[in-house]
Amino acid sequence: MVFLKKLCLYREKEAGTLLMVLLVLLDPSAGHEPQRPGSRRRHARDQERRRPWQNITLAVILPQNARYPWAWPRVGPAVERAVRTINSDPTLLPDHRLSYVFNSSEDSNGICSESVASLAAVDLKLAHDPWAFIGPGCSYAAAPVGLFTAHWDVPMITAGATAVAFYNGVYPSITNTGPTHKKLGRFGLRVCLESEWREHVALVFSDHKYDDRPCYFAIEGLYEELKAFNISTHHSVFEEKEINYAQILADIQNSGRGESHFLFPPQVP
Repeated sequence: MVFLKKLCLYREKEAGTLLMVLLVLLDPSAGHEPQRPGSRRRHARDQERRRPWQNITLAVILPQNARYPWAWPRVGPAVERAVRTINSDPTLLPDHRLSYVFNSSEDSNGICSESVASLAAVDLKLAHDPWAFIGPGCSYAAAPVGLFTAHWDVPMITAGATAVAFYNGVYPSITNTGPTHKKLGRFGLRVCLESEWREHVALVFSDHKYDDRPCYFAIEGLYEELKAFNISTHHSVFEEKEINYAQILADIQNSGRGESHFLFPPQVP
Protein backbone atom coordinates (compact mmCIF):
# COMPACT_ATOMS: atom_id res chain seq x y z
CA MET A 1 0.00 0.00 0.00
CA VAL A 2 2.79 2.37 0.85
CA PHE A 3 4.46 1.53 -2.47
CA LEU A 4 1.27 2.25 -4.44
CA LYS A 5 0.81 5.57 -2.73
CA LYS A 6 4.40 6.57 -3.60
CA LEU A 7 3.83 5.45 -7.20
CA CYS A 8 0.68 7.56 -7.47
CA LEU A 9 2.45 10.60 -6.05
CA TYR A 10 5.31 10.08 -8.55
CA ARG A 11 2.85 9.86 -11.49
CA GLU A 12 1.07 13.04 -10.37
CA LYS A 13 4.37 14.93 -10.17
CA GLU A 14 5.39 13.58 -13.58
CA ALA A 15 2.06 14.65 -15.09
CA GLY A 16 2.40 18.13 -13.59
CA THR A 17 5.93 18.46 -14.97
CA LEU A 18 4.76 17.37 -18.43
CA LEU A 19 1.94 19.94 -18.32
CA MET A 20 4.38 22.71 -17.44
CA VAL A 21 6.64 21.75 -20.35
CA LEU A 22 3.71 21.83 -22.78
CA LEU A 23 2.65 25.26 -21.54
CA VAL A 24 6.15 26.57 -22.03
CA LEU A 25 6.37 25.18 -25.54
CA LEU A 26 2.99 26.58 -26.55
CA ASP A 27 3.71 30.10 -25.19
CA PRO A 28 5.32 32.09 -28.04
CA SER A 29 6.73 34.65 -25.60
CA ALA A 30 8.41 32.04 -23.42
CA GLY A 31 12.17 32.13 -23.39
CA HIS A 32 12.25 35.73 -24.72
CA GLU A 33 13.22 38.82 -22.84
CA PRO A 34 10.38 41.25 -22.14
CA GLN A 35 10.13 43.86 -24.89
CA ARG A 36 11.36 47.28 -24.05
CA PRO A 37 9.26 50.36 -24.78
CA GLY A 38 9.62 51.29 -28.42
CA SER A 39 10.83 47.85 -29.52
CA ARG A 40 7.57 47.15 -31.35
CA ARG A 41 7.89 50.41 -33.25
CA ARG A 42 11.46 49.57 -34.19
CA HIS A 43 10.34 46.11 -35.26
CA ALA A 44 7.60 47.68 -37.41
CA ARG A 45 10.15 50.03 -38.99
CA ASP A 46 12.43 47.10 -39.71
CA GLN A 47 9.56 45.28 -41.39
CA GLU A 48 8.76 48.40 -43.44
CA ARG A 49 12.38 48.60 -44.60
CA ARG A 50 12.23 45.04 -45.88
CA ARG A 51 9.11 45.68 -47.96
CA PRO A 52 9.50 47.13 -51.47
CA TRP A 53 8.27 50.71 -51.73
CA GLN A 54 5.67 51.68 -54.29
CA ASN A 55 6.18 55.18 -55.64
CA ILE A 56 3.31 57.66 -55.87
CA THR A 57 4.20 60.41 -58.34
CA LEU A 58 2.34 63.73 -58.52
CA ALA A 59 2.63 65.87 -61.65
CA VAL A 60 2.66 69.61 -60.96
CA ILE A 61 1.87 72.03 -63.81
CA LEU A 62 1.91 75.63 -62.60
CA PRO A 63 3.36 78.95 -63.73
CA GLN A 64 6.55 80.33 -62.23
CA ASN A 65 5.26 83.90 -62.46
CA ALA A 66 4.39 84.90 -58.88
CA ARG A 67 1.66 87.33 -59.93
CA TYR A 68 -0.66 84.33 -60.22
CA PRO A 69 -2.09 83.28 -56.84
CA TRP A 70 -1.45 79.61 -57.69
CA ALA A 71 2.11 80.15 -58.97
CA TRP A 72 4.75 77.56 -58.07
CA PRO A 73 6.70 79.95 -55.76
CA ARG A 74 3.50 80.23 -53.70
CA VAL A 75 2.26 76.62 -53.90
CA GLY A 76 5.62 74.84 -54.04
CA PRO A 77 6.57 75.13 -50.33
CA ALA A 78 3.24 73.58 -49.30
CA VAL A 79 3.66 70.68 -51.74
CA GLU A 80 7.22 70.02 -50.57
CA ARG A 81 6.19 70.12 -46.91
CA ALA A 82 3.31 67.72 -47.55
CA VAL A 83 5.66 65.29 -49.30
CA ARG A 84 8.18 65.42 -46.43
CA THR A 85 5.48 64.96 -43.81
CA ILE A 86 3.92 61.96 -45.51
CA ASN A 87 7.23 60.23 -46.24
CA SER A 88 8.44 60.73 -42.65
CA ASP A 89 5.41 58.90 -41.19
CA PRO A 90 5.06 55.35 -42.60
CA THR A 91 1.61 55.00 -41.02
CA LEU A 92 0.09 57.60 -43.38
CA LEU A 93 0.78 55.74 -46.64
CA PRO A 94 2.16 52.30 -45.70
CA ASP A 95 4.46 50.72 -48.30
CA HIS A 96 4.35 53.87 -50.45
CA ARG A 97 6.64 56.79 -51.04
CA LEU A 98 5.43 60.14 -52.34
CA SER A 99 7.28 62.28 -54.89
CA TYR A 100 6.47 64.98 -57.43
CA VAL A 101 7.66 66.22 -60.80
CA PHE A 102 7.23 69.80 -61.97
CA ASN A 103 6.71 71.47 -65.33
CA SER A 104 5.80 75.08 -66.04
CA SER A 105 2.58 76.14 -67.75
CA GLU A 106 3.80 79.55 -68.88
CA ASP A 107 5.22 80.63 -72.21
CA SER A 108 8.34 82.68 -72.94
CA ASN A 109 6.48 85.86 -71.95
CA GLY A 110 5.68 84.56 -68.47
CA ILE A 111 1.97 84.12 -69.26
CA CYS A 112 -0.14 80.98 -68.77
CA SER A 113 -0.42 79.12 -72.07
CA GLU A 114 -2.90 76.39 -72.96
CA SER A 115 -0.51 74.94 -75.55
CA VAL A 116 2.45 74.84 -73.16
CA ALA A 117 0.32 73.30 -70.41
CA SER A 118 -1.05 70.66 -72.78
CA LEU A 119 2.42 69.60 -73.93
CA ALA A 120 3.66 69.57 -70.33
CA ALA A 121 0.79 67.28 -69.30
CA VAL A 122 1.46 64.81 -72.12
CA ASP A 123 5.21 64.78 -71.41
CA LEU A 124 4.69 64.15 -67.69
CA LYS A 125 2.13 61.43 -68.37
CA LEU A 126 4.41 59.54 -70.76
CA ALA A 127 7.58 59.97 -68.68
CA HIS A 128 6.24 59.44 -65.14
CA ASP A 129 2.65 58.09 -65.35
CA PRO A 130 1.55 60.19 -62.34
CA TRP A 131 -1.21 59.22 -59.96
CA ALA A 132 -2.63 62.77 -59.99
CA PHE A 133 -2.05 66.24 -61.41
CA ILE A 134 -1.73 69.44 -59.36
CA GLY A 135 -2.67 72.35 -61.60
CA PRO A 136 -2.86 74.05 -63.96
CA GLY A 137 -4.57 76.98 -62.28
CA CYS A 138 -5.22 79.35 -65.18
CA SER A 139 -8.59 78.69 -66.81
CA TYR A 140 -7.34 78.50 -70.41
CA ALA A 141 -4.44 76.24 -69.42
CA ALA A 142 -6.61 74.04 -67.19
CA ALA A 143 -9.25 73.40 -69.88
CA PRO A 144 -7.24 71.09 -72.20
CA VAL A 145 -5.38 69.43 -69.32
CA GLY A 146 -8.72 68.76 -67.62
CA LEU A 147 -9.91 66.96 -70.74
CA PHE A 148 -6.71 64.90 -70.84
CA THR A 149 -6.98 63.87 -67.18
CA ALA A 150 -10.61 62.88 -67.68
CA HIS A 151 -9.56 60.69 -70.61
CA TRP A 152 -6.66 59.20 -68.61
CA ASP A 153 -8.93 58.72 -65.55
CA VAL A 154 -6.44 60.62 -63.38
CA PRO A 155 -7.51 63.20 -60.76
CA MET A 156 -6.64 66.85 -61.26
CA ILE A 157 -6.49 69.14 -58.23
CA THR A 158 -6.32 72.89 -58.65
CA ALA A 159 -6.92 76.11 -56.75
CA GLY A 160 -7.72 77.82 -60.06
CA ALA A 161 -9.95 76.77 -62.97
CA THR A 162 -12.56 79.18 -61.64
CA ALA A 163 -14.58 79.70 -64.85
CA VAL A 164 -18.21 78.59 -65.00
CA ALA A 165 -17.52 76.21 -67.91
CA PHE A 166 -15.64 73.80 -65.63
CA TYR A 167 -18.85 72.85 -63.85
CA ASN A 168 -21.02 71.60 -66.69
CA GLY A 169 -20.02 67.93 -66.36
CA VAL A 170 -17.33 67.97 -69.06
CA TYR A 171 -14.47 67.97 -66.54
CA PRO A 172 -15.26 65.19 -64.03
CA SER A 173 -11.61 64.73 -63.03
CA ILE A 174 -11.18 68.27 -61.64
CA THR A 175 -11.37 68.96 -57.90
CA ASN A 176 -11.25 72.66 -57.10
CA THR A 177 -9.82 73.62 -53.71
CA GLY A 178 -10.43 77.36 -54.01
CA PRO A 179 -13.30 79.78 -54.63
CA THR A 180 -14.98 79.69 -58.01
CA HIS A 181 -16.79 82.32 -60.02
CA LYS A 182 -19.91 80.17 -60.04
CA LYS A 183 -20.06 80.42 -56.24
CA LEU A 184 -19.31 84.13 -56.50
CA GLY A 185 -22.25 84.47 -58.89
CA ARG A 186 -24.54 82.63 -56.49
CA PHE A 187 -23.46 84.94 -53.70
CA GLY A 188 -24.15 88.00 -55.86
CA LEU A 189 -27.56 86.66 -56.84
CA ARG A 190 -28.41 86.01 -53.19
CA VAL A 191 -27.48 89.57 -52.28
CA CYS A 192 -29.71 90.88 -55.08
CA LEU A 193 -32.68 88.76 -53.99
CA GLU A 194 -32.33 89.58 -50.30
CA SER A 195 -32.09 93.29 -51.08
CA GLU A 196 -34.91 93.10 -53.66
CA TRP A 197 -32.72 94.75 -56.26
CA ARG A 198 -34.06 94.73 -59.79
CA GLU A 199 -31.80 97.29 -61.46
CA HIS A 200 -28.06 96.63 -61.48
CA VAL A 201 -24.96 97.97 -63.17
CA ALA A 202 -21.71 95.99 -63.29
CA LEU A 203 -18.51 97.54 -64.63
CA VAL A 204 -15.56 95.55 -65.98
CA PHE A 205 -12.50 97.70 -66.54
CA SER A 206 -10.06 95.22 -68.04
CA ASP A 207 -10.59 92.38 -70.48
CA HIS A 208 -7.84 91.41 -72.86
CA LYS A 209 -7.95 88.41 -75.14
CA TYR A 210 -4.78 86.97 -73.68
CA ASP A 211 -3.67 85.62 -70.33
CA ASP A 212 -6.36 84.45 -67.86
CA ARG A 213 -8.95 87.27 -68.28
CA PRO A 214 -9.80 87.35 -64.55
CA CYS A 215 -12.37 90.15 -64.75
CA TYR A 216 -14.22 88.55 -67.66
CA PHE A 217 -14.56 85.18 -65.92
CA ALA A 218 -15.40 86.81 -62.58
CA ILE A 219 -18.38 88.70 -64.01
CA GLU A 220 -19.41 85.63 -66.03
CA GLY A 221 -20.42 83.84 -62.83
CA LEU A 222 -22.88 86.56 -61.84
CA TYR A 223 -24.05 87.00 -65.43
CA GLU A 224 -24.95 83.32 -65.78
CA GLU A 225 -26.66 83.13 -62.38
CA LEU A 226 -28.83 86.16 -63.11
CA LYS A 227 -29.79 84.76 -66.49
CA ALA A 228 -30.63 81.36 -64.97
CA PHE A 229 -32.91 83.09 -62.44
CA ASN A 230 -34.82 84.74 -65.32
CA ILE A 231 -33.40 88.20 -64.62
CA SER A 232 -32.89 89.97 -67.95
CA THR A 233 -29.32 90.91 -68.82
CA HIS A 234 -27.74 93.21 -71.37
CA HIS A 235 -24.11 93.87 -72.21
CA SER A 236 -22.31 96.61 -74.12
CA VAL A 237 -18.79 97.06 -75.45
CA PHE A 238 -17.26 100.53 -75.55
CA GLU A 239 -14.01 102.02 -76.76
CA GLU A 240 -11.92 102.94 -73.73
CA LYS A 241 -9.85 105.55 -75.56
CA GLU A 242 -12.86 107.54 -76.78
CA ILE A 243 -15.50 107.18 -74.09
CA ASN A 244 -18.80 108.99 -74.55
CA TYR A 245 -20.14 108.86 -71.00
CA ALA A 246 -23.40 110.59 -71.93
CA GLN A 247 -24.14 107.97 -74.56
CA ILE A 248 -23.25 105.12 -72.17
CA LEU A 249 -25.57 106.47 -69.48
CA ALA A 250 -28.33 106.96 -72.04
CA ASP A 251 -27.96 103.36 -73.21
CA ILE A 252 -28.16 102.12 -69.63
CA GLN A 253 -31.24 104.24 -68.99
CA ASN A 254 -32.98 102.98 -72.11
CA SER A 255 -32.14 99.29 -71.81
CA GLY A 256 -31.39 98.81 -68.10
CA ARG A 257 -34.84 99.17 -66.56
CA GLY A 258 -35.53 96.01 -64.61
CA GLU A 259 -32.49 94.22 -65.98
CA SER A 260 -28.78 93.87 -65.31
CA HIS A 261 -26.47 95.92 -67.51
CA PHE A 262 -22.85 94.91 -68.10
CA LEU A 263 -20.27 97.25 -69.59
CA PHE A 264 -17.19 95.82 -71.28
CA PRO A 265 -14.20 97.86 -72.47
CA PRO A 266 -12.63 96.87 -75.78
CA GLN A 267 -10.81 93.55 -75.98
CA VAL A 268 -7.26 94.57 -76.82
CA PRO A 269 -5.20 91.78 -78.42
